[in-house]
Amino acid sequence: MPYTFEPKERHAKAWGWFRISTKDAKVICRVIRKKPLKRVKRLLEDLLAKRRSLEGKYYTKAVMHIKRLLESCEKNAEYKGLDKEKLIVYASAHKGPTLIRARRKREHGIRFKSTNVEIILVEKS
Repeated sequence: MPYTFEPKERHAKAWGWFRISTKDAKVICRVIRKKPLKRVKRLLEDLLAKRRSLEGKYYTKAVMHIKRLLESCEKNAEYKGLDKEKLIVYASAHKGPTLIRARRKREHGIRFKSTNVEIILVEKS
């Protein structure tokens, strides 16, 4: 999957395909976009612990998956030798493929939602 943009600065990337709501993932990505890594990690931990809410909701399932993806991206940045203090988060979520479970005693089967989430950590000087 190609990323939404290719930064000129040093960066680390990670993407994932999750069975979470695209709408919820977009809300979280919009909030964490263009913020320092340290601040984003604190926000996601607060959402999981239910100390802080976004628009009156906690988005627990989406936050759990996005936090795990962010940790993976952080490890990629560490491997590349990027400075953790200077990392800025760029995140986006897009609708993924719809999975359909075959019909069995059901007229139309069951459809499952999925979301593609990508995170890019850019080192700002």
